[in-house]
Amino acid sequence: MSRLRHALCAFAAIGSLALSIGPAHAAPAGDSTEPAFRALYKELVETNTTLSAGSCTLAAERMAARLTAAGYPAADIRLFSVPDHPREGGLVAVLHGRDPSAKAILLLAHIDVVEARRADWTRDPFTLIEENGYFYGRGTSDDKAMAASFTDAMIRFRQEGFHPRRDIKLALTCGEETTGAFNGADWLATQHKDWIDADFALNEGAGGLLDAHDRPVYLGIQAGEKVYQDFRLETTNPGGHSSRPTPDNAIYHLAAALTRLAAFDFPAQLSETTRAYFSRTGTLIGGESGAAMIALARDPTDKAAEAVVSRDPSWHSMLRTTCVATLLDGGHAANALPQRAGANVNCRIFPGVSVETVRSTLADVIADPKVTVTPSGELSPTPPPPHLSAKVLGPAEKVAHDMWPGVPVIPTMSTGATDGRYLNANGIPTYGLSGMFAEPSRSGVHGLNERIAVKSLLDGRTYLYRVVKLYADAR
Repeated sequence: MSRLRHALCAFAAIGSLALSIGPAHAAPAGDSTEPAFRALYKELVETNTTLSAGSCTLAAERMAARLTAAGYPAADIRLFSVPDHPREGGLVAVLHGRDPSAKAILLLAHIDVVEARRADWTRDPFTLIEENGYFYGRGTSDDKAMAASFTDAMIRFRQEGFHPRRDIKLALTCGEETTGAFNGADWLATQHKDWIDADFALNEGAGGLLDAHDRPVYLGIQAGEKVYQDFRLETTNPGGHSSRPTPDNAIYHLAAALTRLAAFDFPAQLSETTRAYFSRTGTLIGGESGAAMIALARDPTDKAAEAVVSRDPSWHSMLRTTCVATLLDGGHAANALPQRAGANVNCRIFPGVSVETVRSTLADVIADPKVTVTPSGELSPTPPPPHLSAKVLGPAEKVAHDMWPGVPVIPTMSTGATDGRYLNANGIPTYGLSGMFAEPSRSGVHGLNERIAVKSLLDGRTYLYRVVKLYADAR
């Protein structure tokens, strides 16, 4: 039970091997589409889409060429970019449905990746390598696994002559991994919402959890995510000669403010999603932690249960807004009283709580008028979590039951952030659903030697193909 608990906690957060001669996962009998998917996935992973040296625009063009080859007319494929960011473009494509009154569903995936230096990696991060049952390479998991699976599904639907009730839209975008880059999802949601408008969207943000023996524990479906927002704490002072110190010292004011912040916890709160998560996960893990999770789901004011659940940093974060100091600066000379001292405080805001509410709370906790608290960087939208309705949960559970009998589907809330925040804020409810199982501590996402199990990728590809079909034909 302790190993399962450890895996659940990790899931809530986030030497050379010989190259195998053959694929580690044999295609199911009669599946003639897998080789084409592998080729598409390889092309996408091997297209460098880092901000420093890559091109999302090139990756989008290559995926557009595959859609065109599958029979999509030019009018149904839209490549986009902006003049100031010519390498950060993306793609929107549509498979038209038979009922023009039915709102579309949207498949969203980002194709940019985190930086990766060849000198640091065991293998070339931009060569797809299959070894001992894993695909290795930057983006093999985050997020080219879903981008490739969605593009592949669109191609297969077209080739099969599938004519769904509602439109299926695909958006491949750039900018998710880098603050300050051109963010295609934000641009589409605010400048060209009509291109992607949908009843709801599927996105990254939740997968399946494997235990220590690579057996499925549960499949997650994300409904809601915390919001990233930095704040600048700063205090100024006339300063003076260090031989004549006074208590009125900028560094001391800042230090006292951070000490108060360190002792403060935002109050616990639950959403529809996290209430379901704690209730169902508590049943899975049992023991003291499981009982506390179930009790807290029933009564979020239960302080004893909250104390038990909050022992784990991931669960503690899922229960509340969190703010933590991450950077410090201060002073200008070794022999002078500081004229300025500042800190960056990084907050992950509970869905639906405004940036101003958090700023005001921080100012109240610090309780020092000489320390200013100001949002810094991009002001993030803070939409409430989308409702996880039966029309979304039902098909997800049906296909999961068919593929992994007895494995529950559990609603989750990401304590990080995805491009779903832009869509949710602009009226397109967005859910994380991949069908790809992993043991998170071994994935290398955002780190060295990123990988995904071949079986997990191919199962997820099948899961998304099947569940999208159900969504597209549902009434």
